[in-house]
Amino acid sequence: MKVLSRHTSELDELGYTLLPSWAPAELLAELRATVSRLYEIEGEKAGSEFRMEPGCLRLANLVDKGAVFERVIAAPELLGLVEHVIGPDYKLSSLNGRTALPGCLPQPLHADMGGVTDERGNWVCNIIWMLDAYTPDNGPLRVVPGSHRWRRLPQTDLADLRASHPAEKLVTAPAGSVVVMNAHLWHGGVDNRTQGHRTALHAFYCRRDKPQQQYQKQLIRPEVQATFSNEIRHLLALDDPRNDELAQSTMARSGFLPDRPRAF
Repeated sequence: MKVLSRHTSELDELGYTLLPSWAPAELLAELRATVSRLYEIEGEKAGSEFRMEPGCLRLANLVDKGAVFERVIAAPELLGLVEHVIGPDYKLSSLNGRTALPGCLPQPLHADMGGVTDERGNWVCNIIWMLDAYTPDNGPLRVVPGSHRWRRLPQTDLADLRASHPAEKLVTAPAGSVVVMNAHLWHGGVDNRTQGHRTALHAFYCRRDKPQQQYQKQLIRPEVQATFSNEIRHLLALDDPRNDELAQSTMARSGFLPDRPRAF
């Protein structure tokens, strides 16, 4: 498929690829409404299953919180790109929401889970669903193209988070767009200099020999797990004894947020 070929080439060369206005309008509207409702319900506890981030609102464990999120984690075209990055032996690591509030500070450049490619190659891939437009001023994604091949992590000056990398690019696009990213790529959100909010979902995948960022089997309620198809169960590694063992790993779960004791 011609479009797929372009996207796989960009993943190989740049470490990321943009699919502008990819989400259907009805799916985008349902996701926005569901995320808004969850923020209202969870209040100050929103995101507490994983990490809190100053200047932002966060949601975690989203597969447990609405059937609509199954469409996010299992979109066949996008999973084809995940497989291109990681290979066929992958699973969902987490599905989170993040809203950059007005005045939100930049994230340091990082690779997800502090991951560097190993002897088998790539092992992390992230898909960012833009529920709002990413503009130059509202906290968009910054990336350093090609850095996924450098096999090292960025050395960020935490005293000056606004300092830019000489090769970094901003990724901007309309609401409903999707970015598929080799998550070894150096990346981060920049500061939100507007008076509006900017919301995205992050569908994060990892190779099956690595621990999940959020242990889905423990976090998702049994009554919700009972509704899943075999495809979704496999994607979440719900019936994988190896994943249960890996969940006990002390590997860092974030590339830049401090670790804290886990609830599982």
